[in-house]
Amino acid sequence: MERKPAAGSIRNKERSKKKFLDAVGKILKTKGYAGLKINDIAATAGVDKKMIYTYFGGLDGLIDEYIRLQDYWSKATAKEVEKILPKTDDGWELFTKGMLLSQFDYVYGNVEAQKLLLWRLSESRTSLAKLTATQEENGEHLFKLMDTQFKEHEQEFRSIMAIMVSGLYYLNMFSSVNGSVFCGIDVNTPEGRDKIKEAVSFLVEQSYTKL
Repeated sequence: MERKPAAGSIRNKERSKKKFLDAVGKILKTKGYAGLKINDIAATAGVDKKMIYTYFGGLDGLIDEYIRLQDYWSKATAKEVEKILPKTDDGWELFTKGMLLSQFDYVYGNVEAQKLLLWRLSESRTSLAKLTATQEENGEHLFKLMDTQFKEHEQEFRSIMAIMVSGLYYLNMFSSVNGSVFCGIDVNTPEGRDKIKEAVSFLVEQSYTKL
């Protein structure tokens, strides 16, 4: 009979995996993606580097897992969306506002997510390309649900969403790196962020009204 692994071994494995993932985040925040070397990750985690191969198949597997856990839009899976379907009798307007505003707050409060965005803009990497592909797959699932609302104007709505998603990403990255004031709005103050959120709500409302 096959012997089941002890519960303690499973817990140790999960703790070690978390240490590696946390180490990737620490290095990314302090040294940037160029500092993600297998020896440095293992030293920061305090775990034998051999376990990176055992648990993740290597450095790329570890980074793939880290990226998957960090990105906001990759978490918007089809399964999670299905849970809120009964609440979409407004044509997804409240859902659209909520997703955009949640993204805005998530990236602002997550330095690792900001570094990840900068990394995606500055380097071509298989794991980062996978992230983009996953985002598009999840986004396509959402858009197909909303396309019935906009019909022949679906491309206009998608274009508006592209501008808002990318704009909210940029505002957060800009405010954390080169200054907090953009177009006279201080994005690092509660008042300034509230103004941005009001603008997002206005743009979503106008999209649903005009398209």
